[in-house]
Amino acid sequence: MNPFRRGGVLMLAIGWLLIIGIFWWVVDEWGRREANPNRALTVGPAGEVVLQRNRAGHFLVDGDVNGKRVTFLLDTGATYIAIPGGIARELKLKLGPPITLQTAAGPAPGYPTRLESVSVAGIEMRDMAAVVSEGLEPGTVLLGMNFLKRLEITQKGEQLVLKPPSRQPASR
Repeated sequence: MNPFRRGGVLMLAIGWLLIIGIFWWVVDEWGRREANPNRALTVGPAGEVVLQRNRAGHFLVDGDVNGKRVTFLLDTGATYIAIPGGIARELKLKLGPPITLQTAAGPAPGYPTRLESVSVAGIEMRDMAAVVSEGLEPGTVLLGMNFLKRLEITQKGEQLVLKPPSRQPASR
């Protein structure tokens, strides 16, 4: 076989691999944006954050637990912040005695714990109660009512607005 022809076939194969790789990256990135349309958030002048509902009907947002970047699923049905076991191990969380969690899927084993800090788009709360459960989807932390109840929450259509509570001036 002619060496120039072999080089042309090799270049053609490399070209196709690049095209396939770029296509794969574009589709993957689109899927990530659809799953969590709130990756790039803006914070309004009063500290409010506007979240968009994802294609599954949920509100997801990136944030931090004890300095570790996580994806939160806002869950008004969860009493506490709920953390998958893998993330709890990465954070080296101290676990309390075993408890039974009442979940939408039925009873599940869990462990109480405390979090030094939880933050979402600049809204930070410290010393938060949480539960650890192996039954949770890896990589997603449920942001429960012990965090959400401290915010002003407004839902309009496909948007959810989170706003830190108004601070009243100190009375004299």
